[in-house]
Amino acid sequence: MKDAPKTLPRLDNKQGKEMHNHGHAHNSDDSSSRIAWAFFLNVGFTIIEFIGGWLTNSTAIMADAVHDLGDSLSIGLAWFLSYCSNKPASGNFSYGFRRFSLLGSLINGMVLVAGSLWVLSEAIPRLQNPEMPIVEGMLGMAIFGIAVNGFAAYKLSGGKTLNERILNWHLLEDVLGWVAVFIVSIVLMFVDWPILDPILSIGFTLFIAFNVFRNLWKTGLLFLQAAPDKKLHNQIAETLKKLAGVNDVHHLHLWSLDGEHHVLTAHLALSSSIDVAQQLSLKQEIADKLASFDLEHTTIEFEFEDESCRDTLK
Repeated sequence: MKDAPKTLPRLDNKQGKEMHNHGHAHNSDDSSSRIAWAFFLNVGFTIIEFIGGWLTNSTAIMADAVHDLGDSLSIGLAWFLSYCSNKPASGNFSYGFRRFSLLGSLINGMVLVAGSLWVLSEAIPRLQNPEMPIVEGMLGMAIFGIAVNGFAAYKLSGGKTLNERILNWHLLEDVLGWVAVFIVSIVLMFVDWPILDPILSIGFTLFIAFNVFRNLWKTGLLFLQAAPDKKLHNQIAETLKKLAGVNDVHHLHLWSLDGEHHVLTAHLALSSSIDVAQQLSLKQEIADKLASFDLEHTTIEFEFEDESCRDTLK
């Protein structure tokens, strides 16, 4: 009998994979739609902010308008990159373009950090020289700002990609900012404490920056192809090691295309040689065991008894 093939193709059966791809395509379309909603709402409100800041003579509102302009550019970029990520695989991008979405989350996170630093640079000096704005105009803009940005944040809250989570922090920052403006405008109607404006601005900006740094850290690790979840990595390894006839699992690599779609490769050292029928049976068993992990791509190689691994173990 001829030697059985030692490198097996992907474990997904055709029908299941087609359903899997259809589900992800639907999710990608939903993601682009949510980002589009956020983009148009943010652009429209940014224009209104500039007009409102000019009419109320409020430097705080004008500053937030500039910040929202940066947000709009970031969301527009994220929308474009999200669209690119849905393109099919090509010879140059054999895994497809999903990492474009990850690139979008990285750029948007950096823009948001820069915006937060800019807000702090504007707010901190005002602690020494606070200015009283037109309170009634602030109150009206605050109510409108909470409604518009809150709705946009709600539209993105159902997203699971890192790109959408980063954008959601953009919008959450705006919502918290307008809540701060709302509170300050109410208080300033009764007391002459203009210093409350920069204090609250500094507070919510630091809060947002902290959470964005966490997402940026995770995004950076994914770019470096770190395992998206160490617990998931260990669970997959244990699942494969428990298979009958498997002596060892090595060269197990788990990485992510965009924080949501994961890729797995592994070598399974078998305790004895098996024929083609047994390999097919084991292959199906592995597919069943890995199905619950919802992996985008899987490649498993069998190594038979007394066979040396062609890849250097490190």
